[in-house]
Amino acid sequence: MRLASVSVDLDEIPNYFEIHGLGEPPEGARTKVYDVALDRLEGLASAARLPLTLFAIGQDLGRDAAAAGLREAGDAGHEIANHSLDHRYDLVRLGREEIRRQVAEGARVIRERTGHDPVGFRAPGYTITDEVFSVLEEEGVRYDASVFPCPAYWAAKTAAIAGIAMRGRRSRSIVDTPNVLRAPTRPYRIGRPYWRRGDGLLEIPVQVTRGPRLPFIGTSVTLAGPERARLLARMCVGEPLVNLELHGIDVLDADDGLDALRPHQPDVRVPHGRKIDAVLSACDVLRSAGYTFVTMREAAATLAEGA
Repeated sequence: MRLASVSVDLDEIPNYFEIHGLGEPPEGARTKVYDVALDRLEGLASAARLPLTLFAIGQDLGRDAAAAGLREAGDAGHEIANHSLDHRYDLVRLGREEIRRQVAEGARVIRERTGHDPVGFRAPGYTITDEVFSVLEEEGVRYDASVFPCPAYWAAKTAAIAGIAMRGRRSRSIVDTPNVLRAPTRPYRIGRPYWRRGDGLLEIPVQVTRGPRLPFIGTSVTLAGPERARLLARMCVGEPLVNLELHGIDVLDADDGLDALRPHQPDVRVPHGRKIDAVLSACDVLRSAGYTFVTMREAAATLAEGA
């Protein structure tokens, strides 16, 4: 059976200001992901007839409205997974006990605030190490979804961080080891080092296309527009699992109070309706190719049986 999943990292707007070294966002913009994007994401999921896997940051659930919205999404059948407690981009540099706190407390807050127990994890910025994997295994995490073996993304991220520094600002984002580009592009059991196959935790890598390993993520899909999004999706057909990874901001635009990001982040210049159409177009290609949409928890359970 061909499986597909759509996962969403619910990074709130201050995280993007951290990436670009912009300081604090306007007060009215801080919570647009939970206040606006979550409803749009659920509408997208309904239109495409698919469940979402929502990677939540624990600290964002201190707000009752955010916790209630996420709880309702979980009750409606969407999976809630762990995106750490504080979304520290430098998670891998924090030391083992703080890494453990970020993983364990993130899961605890999600469980207590939503009533749903997360079994999956995605590291902030897709950056991960053997030490983080060791903590995840000790904490009983069933699958990870952080490894991104995409040369184009790695190069673009490295260049963007350097460009921000040249403009006199400091990005909170960090660059992963280039060894990540040696990792398998299909789900695998991690070895040591993690970019080799082994018998450890199940890893579901962030999706790349067949052939040139182009990124099949929200940014590339929404910037591509509906027709080219279909092309990117067709380039993934044939994979046993296609995992389209989005962010909440992928269904927002500058008119949602994000005008301050317009000079720094091209995707917010695209109207959110066109962005949603692009995602739906990509999903339509996969469904037409015989893919069944499942949560990442369900995909992991199926993959674990054959691993």
